[in-house]
Amino acid sequence: MQVPLYQAKAEFFRMLGHPARIRVLELLQHGPVQVRDLLADIEIEPSSLSQQLAVLRRAGIVVSIREGSTVSYALAGGDVAELLRAARRILTELLAGRNQLLAELQQTDGSSRPVPTAAEQPGKNSVH
Repeated sequence: MQVPLYQAKAEFFRMLGHPARIRVLELLQHGPVQVRDLLADIEIEPSSLSQQLAVLRRAGIVVSIREGSTVSYALAGGDVAELLRAARRILTELLAGRNQLLAELQQTDGSSRPVPTAAEQPGKNSVH
């Protein structure tokens, strides 16, 4: 039985759903990165990084490149980098909307009247 497309997409996003994996993918956007540099940038245990890289490798998202004793990783294709850029745009829009709502909430007290600042409140700046 074939897996429905929506289920395959959900599994794909679940596979991406780890902060260390997202950080690895962000670091690989500009080209191959050696494992030691990934460790330095991500600051997790080597065994944890190895596990996260294995998940990405099994999914076909990254490839490993061995040069002598040095191992580097790279994105398997450019579509993942585009997905990360799209996620950044979406988050920017969501957060901008929240900031706008927060600003509006801070400007009113629910009765559509501006909330007075500390300087405008009686007794706050009076000299005794």
